[in-house]
Amino acid sequence: MSKAEVVITEAAEAYRERMFPGAELKLGNTDPELFILFENFAFDEAVNEPAAALDDRTRFMAIIASLLGCQGRDEFRTILPAAMNFGVTPVEIKEIVYQSMNYLGVGRVLPYLGITNEVMIACGIELPLEGQATTTTQTRREEGERFLVENMGESMKGYYKSGPEETRHIRKWLNDNCFGDYYTRTGLEPKQREMITFCYLAALGGCEPQLTSHAAVNMRMGNDKDFLIRTVSQILPYIGYPRSLNALACIEKASGQFGNSNDD
Repeated sequence: MSKAEVVITEAAEAYRERMFPGAELKLGNTDPELFILFENFAFDEAVNEPAAALDDRTRFMAIIASLLGCQGRDEFRTILPAAMNFGVTPVEIKEIVYQSMNYLGVGRVLPYLGITNEVMIACGIELPLEGQATTTTQTRREEGERFLVENMGESMKGYYKSGPEETRHIRKWLNDNCFGDYYTRTGLEPKQREMITFCYLAALGGCEPQLTSHAAVNMRMGNDKDFLIRTVSQILPYIGYPRSLNALACIEKASGQFGNSNDD
C-alpha cells in the first residue's frame, strides 16, 4: 500500500487558530500525522457536521465536562484557554468543575481544580471568584427538594425520606448535598447543569443506568433527544467511540421512557 501525505484541512486550521491564536502545539512537532488526523476530525468534521451542530459555548462546556469524566488531564489544561476564547466564562468553568465533585468524587476532581486555578491565574484572572451559593445548611433540604420536584416531577416530593431505612441517608444526601448544595448555585442554568452531568457520566463509563436516568431528566428539562445526540457527537473525539455509542444507546432508551412518562 502506498503512503499518503496527511494534510490539515483549511477549516480545521482556521478553527484551531481561533482556539489557540498563534500557538504551536507540541504534538504537531513529534507526531504530526496523529495531530493532523485529530484536528481534521475534531476541529472540522465534528464542528461542521450539520447533524452534530452546537453553538461554540455549549460545545466547549460539554468538552470540559467530558474531559473531567474521562480524566483527560493534559487535554483539559490545553482546552481551558480555548474555551474562554469562545466565551465560556471563568465562573462557568468553575461551576463545571465544582459540580463534577458529586459524580466523580474528590479523588478525581481535585487535580482538575488545581489545573483550573493555574490556568486562570496565568490568564490574569483574580481568584477566588465571586461565590455562587444560594442555599445554607438550614435551607438546602427544602431547596434541593424544590429543584427535584420542579425539574423531575411530583414523584420526587419526599424522595429524601423514601426507600429502605438502611439506605435512606443516601437519598437524603442526594437531596441535600447533590441538589441542595450544587444544583441550586448560580453561574449555570439548570439545563446546562443537566447537560454537563450527562457529559460527566458518558465520559466516565460504567454507569449506564445513571446515564439513562440523566438523559431522561435532560429531555424533561428541554434538552431533547436531538440536542443530546449533538452533544455526544461533539465530545466523541475526546472520549472515543465505545463510550459515545453507549451514550447513544442510553439516549434511545431514555427517549422511550420519557415518552411514556406520566409525571407532570
